[in-house]
Amino acid sequence: MTHTMRAIVLDAPGPPEALAVREVPVPAPSDGWVLIRVKAFGLNRSELHTRLGLGQGVTFPRVLGIEAAGVVAECPGGEFPVGQQVVAMMGGMGRVFDGGYAEYTCVPAAQVIAFRSELDWAVLGAVPEMLQTSYGSLETGLDARPGQSLLIRGGTSSVGMATAVLARRRNMTVLSTTRNPAKAAALTAVGVDHVLIDDGDLAGRVRAILPEGVDTALELVGTPTLPDTLRATRVHGVVCFTGMLSNRWTVRDFYPIEYIPRGVRLTAYGGDAGDLPPHVLQEFLDAVAAGDAVVPVDRVYAFDRIAEAHAAMEAGSASGKLVVTT
Repeated sequence: MTHTMRAIVLDAPGPPEALAVREVPVPAPSDGWVLIRVKAFGLNRSELHTRLGLGQGVTFPRVLGIEAAGVVAECPGGEFPVGQQVVAMMGGMGRVFDGGYAEYTCVPAAQVIAFRSELDWAVLGAVPEMLQTSYGSLETGLDARPGQSLLIRGGTSSVGMATAVLARRRNMTVLSTTRNPAKAAALTAVGVDHVLIDDGDLAGRVRAILPEGVDTALELVGTPTLPDTLRATRVHGVVCFTGMLSNRWTVRDFYPIEYIPRGVRLTAYGGDAGDLPPHVLQEFLDAVAAGDAVVPVDRVYAFDRIAEAHAAMEAGSASGKLVVTT
C-alpha cells in the first residue's frame, strides 16, 4: 500500500478555493480504528458550515468530510475484514479528526457499517449520511407511521429528497417544498404527491390540501420557516427540526406558548452512525439495485473539482446529493 495519499485540506475558513488538494501521509490505524480506502464521499451542509467558520470545536488545518464510502484497507482490531465494503459517518469525522475528503480515512470502528452491493461508487457515496439523517428523522424525530401525511420543508435538498423516497415506501402522502419552480419536476420524479413553491407562507396552502394540517413535518430550512411549518401541522402532529439550509438555527427570545401552536409537538433530530441499523442500509441498497428505490444524486465531481462542488453546494443549485469520487 502506498504511504502517501491525496487529501483535500482546509487551512482556515474561507471560500471554496480554500480547499486545497495536497499529498499527505496515509493515516495509521490503531486498535479500534479502521483505515478505509475511500471510493466516494457526499457533500454535506455541515462541511459548508465548517468551511465558512461556523463549525464549533473544529481545529485547523483539517481534512473535512463527515462521511465516506469505500473498502477496508486495514483493521488492527479485526472488527472488519480487509476488502469489506463499508460506509462511515459522523463521530467527529472532519471536525475532531480528519474526515472523508481524502483517498484514505481513519475512523473509529463504531462509526463504520458494512454492506455488500454492486451499485456504482458514485451512488454508494451519496447514501450514508443522507440515509441516516432521513431514516432517523422519520423514525426517531417524527415517529412516522404508514399512511400518514408528511410535509418536507426544503424538499430539494439531498435529505429532503431521500426522505420523500423513504416516506413513499411507507405509503405516506408527501408534500414537499422548493423555492425554485424549475425544481418541481425533480420532486415529482421521486414520488412527491404535492409540490409546493415556497414563498415563506405555506400553512394556508397545506391546509387547503389537508384542512386539519399534516400529521408530520420535517423542517430542513431552519428557524426562518419553522413557525410557518408549525402552523401547517395538525393538533397532536409532530414537527422535527433536522436541517438548517438557511444557516440559521437559533430562535431569539423563545417563548414556547406563543411560538408553538396549541397541541403541536416540536422535536429535533441529530444522529450518528449508530442510528442507522446495518440491515436498514442493506435493505435500502438492495431496493435501489432492484429499481424499487432511488438515490437522489444531482451531480458527481472528480476529486480535484472540490472547489466547484462546494460552490454549487453553497449556491443551493442542486436537487439532491453532490458526490465526489476519488
